[in-house]
Amino acid sequence: MTDELAAHPKRTVTNSGGSTEQELRKLSKCRYPSKETAIASMRDRWKTMPLTPKEQADWWLEETRSRPI
Repeated sequence: MTDELAAHPKRTVTNSGGSTEQELRKLSKCRYPSKETAIASMRDRWKTMPLTPKEQADWWLEETRSRPI
């Protein structure tokens, strides 16, 4: 995600007086009118994503679990 894209909801919230969460929900509903549409889009994208080697996934899990909260 680009910095500009991440900054957009914050600018909109500043101008509208709402919350970031409300703005992100609104943007999500514009992009995916229903939960089923969002899930279908994710499943389509997963079909074309490269597979992550098991060793790399195991390393990520271990690395994130060992970090202090």
